[in-house]
Amino acid sequence: MRPEGTPPRQAAHGWLPPWPRHTHWPHRPPGLRWPLHRPRFPGHLAWVDVAWAAFSVVNLVAIVVFSHWETVPFHFIWISLTLLYGFRVWSTKPTAWVLAVVMITTFTAIGWDVFHGAQSADELNEVPLMAAMFWMMVWHAQRRLAADNERDLVSEENARLLATQRRFLQDASHQLRTPITIALGHAELLAGDLAGRAEARDIEVVVGELTRLRRLGERLLMIAASEDPGFLRPEPVALDRFTMEAFRKWMPTARRRWSLGRLDPVLVTADRERLVLAVDALLENAVRHTAEGEEIRLEVVRGRDGETARMIVADAGEGILPPELDRIFDRFRSGSQLGGTRGTGLGLALVRAVARAHGGEVRVHSAPGEGSVFELVLPVARPAAPGPAAAVPGAQPRGTPDARRAARSDALGAGSRPAYASGDPGPPGAGRTTVEEL
Repeated sequence: MRPEGTPPRQAAHGWLPPWPRHTHWPHRPPGLRWPLHRPRFPGHLAWVDVAWAAFSVVNLVAIVVFSHWETVPFHFIWISLTLLYGFRVWSTKPTAWVLAVVMITTFTAIGWDVFHGAQSADELNEVPLMAAMFWMMVWHAQRRLAADNERDLVSEENARLLATQRRFLQDASHQLRTPITIALGHAELLAGDLAGRAEARDIEVVVGELTRLRRLGERLLMIAASEDPGFLRPEPVALDRFTMEAFRKWMPTARRRWSLGRLDPVLVTADRERLVLAVDALLENAVRHTAEGEEIRLEVVRGRDGETARMIVADAGEGILPPELDRIFDRFRSGSQLGGTRGTGLGLALVRAVARAHGGEVRVHSAPGEGSVFELVLPVARPAAPGPAAAVPGAQPRGTPDARRAARSDALGAGSRPAYASGDPGPPGAGRTTVEEL
């Protein structure tokens, strides 16, 4: 709550969030906590302030009574004031009043000793020196407090803007999905009625753009929802089988030299539906940036530590320029050097969102003219403790179909030979398996 009578603040971009804490006196900077109760009302003193005042009075009396040892109580006063201010951080006006009182009282006490000949007049020089040092500390503390408050304001404003952006993406994507689906259905009906006529080409353009717009909306909604706690519905997924299913699905869609490389038997805990979307985005990107007859290769490689697995999508396409590599997974980035059709700029952003939601990451290695290698890194599922069925001879493994396939694959060993699409002979001397045999 902002202090009474203080008007709300306004910045160039609009109204700022409510007035931050630490705006009244006395208060503490963030991260520092005095082990006492804070005063209930602004301006009221805590008992630690009263205790310090009493301690200072005792030391002032000691300066006068023990005039030959005045150095010790004099420094006790200034050291205790510095410690108290470090935890309290008063605002400038009350700090100036406290400093003035301490200077006057200590100067008077030492002056009394000088007047009676117990100390030399040079001792009076310590008062302005200690005051100057204390004021420098006050200046730095106030600067830090102002920076902390400004940082809090910026953080709150950024959080508000990000939340607003996220809600807008979710609302816009959701609200646009229904009318786009309806328009696409009518356009497809018109395309069927106009087949063989001159207008068919125009309606095909409409269907293509509506399809692209629907895919754009779905990806925006998916990216916006990727940080929700219920985004994933994990289940055991045999990554090698999953990769072969994606291979079979995509091979007829484009005239490329499709090949399967190393397929290590790996079981991951993942949301199959979200993982399909991420892999489809990687393969769509590979198809878009390769020409007819160029290779697209899929692999599954278990990490050396056994904790992670990499699903690799490699292509022999045009590659990515080095300046683009750091931003290739940002939203609406399509690569400035790429020719041909441009995508929505959301496919790779969706891949990164899905990977992070699973506790993994996505990597890319590429060079212009040498193709690209995308790696979807996922944590490997930990094997479950053997149950009672494991002790029964001939007992069948239980669980999901993918879990049973992974168990059978592990029993066969981790080695795997490359598999190649029909018409691809593979490297000389390599064992050859066609996709029809998988």
